[in-house]
Amino acid sequence: MANASSRTTIRADEAAHFGTLAAEWWDPKGSSAMLHRLNPVRLGFVRAAIDAHWAIEPGADSRGVRPLAGKRALDVGCGAGLLCEPLARLGAAVTGVDAAAENIAAAQDHSAGAGLSIDYQCGDIGEQGLTGYDLVTSLEVLEHVSDPAAFIAALRAAVAPDGLMIVSTPNRTARSRLLLVEAAERTGMIPRGTHHWDQFITPEELRALLADAGLTMGEPQGIAWSPGKGLHLSGDLALNYIVSATISG
Repeated sequence: MANASSRTTIRADEAAHFGTLAAEWWDPKGSSAMLHRLNPVRLGFVRAAIDAHWAIEPGADSRGVRPLAGKRALDVGCGAGLLCEPLARLGAAVTGVDAAAENIAAAQDHSAGAGLSIDYQCGDIGEQGLTGYDLVTSLEVLEHVSDPAAFIAALRAAVAPDGLMIVSTPNRTARSRLLLVEAAERTGMIPRGTHHWDQFITPEELRALLADAGLTMGEPQGIAWSPGKGLHLSGDLALNYIVSATISG
């Protein structure tokens, strides 16, 4: 298994870019509007993965409502907390880590207003020594780091032995270049400069990165878009995909 690197995986330009978006992160009509549309789709996958991993039957007991009760969750690249807050409502003791201080401040303000206790930290996951988390998530982050292998190794180091990791990222395809970079950024659906197509990771590349870190990748699901359904989980991985992983062996 690869060891977590102690060097930073943060790209300063990426942290600065996302820091400028902090004030509008929780505005569903602002610069993060696409994230607000994406979040319910991602949460559907996350909840299903949680239920499958811990063999939770819907409605069987109180864990059906709070399946993460008694568990620790870590969201890396948490932004202003769009995933951290739902994880807290699912019962987890949540830690959120982000490279942009502006995002952490916005996350702390919003969670306080919502009456949620979430431990937000600004920094690099590879340098913070966080360990023992039952659930580790990092959604739409891998394509923004300087060293994907070191980043994945740092995520792996944070996962408890019987824990679960969930990662999502855009796929590097001709269609993602056309729709996620050229069309979405030119029309203002996504802020300009958000995506760099050559940094997108294919499912095969992610599987190899996870394996090198001692993790076994589950079956990826695509996050697709259609006029009739909008954003939805799909077998089509061409634009974006989300996947779970567990410690090998």
